[in-house]
Amino acid sequence: MSYNTFGHLFRVTTWGESHGPAIGCVIDGCPPRVPLDVADIQPWLDRRRPGQSKFTTQRQEADQVEILSGVFEGRTTGTPISLVIRNTDQRSRDYGDIATRYRPGHADVAYDMKYGIRDYRGGGRSSARETAMRVAAGAVARKVLGDMVSIRGALVQVGPHAVDRARMDWEIVNDNPLFCPDATILPVWEEYLSDIRKKGSSIGAVIEVVAQGIPPGLGAPIYGKLDSDLAMALMSINAVKGVEIGEGFASACLTGEENADPMRMENGQIRFASNHAGGVLGGISTGQPVVARFAVKPTSSILTPVPSVTREGENVDVMTKGRHDPCVGIRAVPVGEAMMACVLADHLLRHRGQVGNQDPVVL
Repeated sequence: MSYNTFGHLFRVTTWGESHGPAIGCVIDGCPPRVPLDVADIQPWLDRRRPGQSKFTTQRQEADQVEILSGVFEGRTTGTPISLVIRNTDQRSRDYGDIATRYRPGHADVAYDMKYGIRDYRGGGRSSARETAMRVAAGAVARKVLGDMVSIRGALVQVGPHAVDRARMDWEIVNDNPLFCPDATILPVWEEYLSDIRKKGSSIGAVIEVVAQGIPPGLGAPIYGKLDSDLAMALMSINAVKGVEIGEGFASACLTGEENADPMRMENGQIRFASNHAGGVLGGISTGQPVVARFAVKPTSSILTPVPSVTREGENVDVMTKGRHDPCVGIRAVPVGEAMMACVLADHLLRHRGQVGNQDPVVL
């Protein structure tokens, strides 16, 4: 299967299936002499790890990462970095009933139409299990970006319940299992998700990711735009159905005056009065925070029977057994952060390759 690699200079290739012996990735293009060991990667994986609350799948995977190559005496060597996570809690028997039945909303039927074969055990390659390796790669990307860049994500909407942006507090995001930045909406989400889970159903969500400390100049006109690469990276995450940068779709309701980000000179620096553009103009970073949001659909694996067909063309009703997330958007938060990190690291290296390490021009 092709198209398992993303990035240009910072290139990530993932491999493995949900119920195979292991999943892994190869990162090529990481500069040499970057300090790196397992302790730099594992904390990010722990944030995505399943089974940490009643609101996520109860599959128990330690997600312990191993570094197989590309690191020597605690520093990267400039050669491919190979990472692996062993799968330890597969229950393939849960999927025996759907071996010949297509699960509505899943990639089952599309994979079979394209390849003539599919791994029905948890979705195989199309499973969100693959995203663990994106998080691992994102940890390496953060090391490339350095300590001046911070990337943080949060759940900002669950079903119809959105956060009050006036009450958003990034400091509490990692203090609750829902990555919620609004203490007032948290109990509402918990009650709502508990009801969804008891019904054997699922619900969608919206995640916001913000990168600060990004230097101006990353990205390129037309076909190398920072925001287009970021949109593609976020859209590639399982179950994502929409991406917006900055004001996004809401900009359609704004006038030109409202949408513009006014500028003034302060102490010899350009200062913006707002950030409707999400830190990107003409595909190039402005030095403002890069802001992206993405919408995740409801988990397709539900206990409610849904009309479908078999591989042989028989009409059936499908009810998916197994251990599934009532809201897959929760664990998508660290995945979104990781994809942001990978795209930014790639563009940082591309920028240096074109213009060198010179400081950005200040008008």
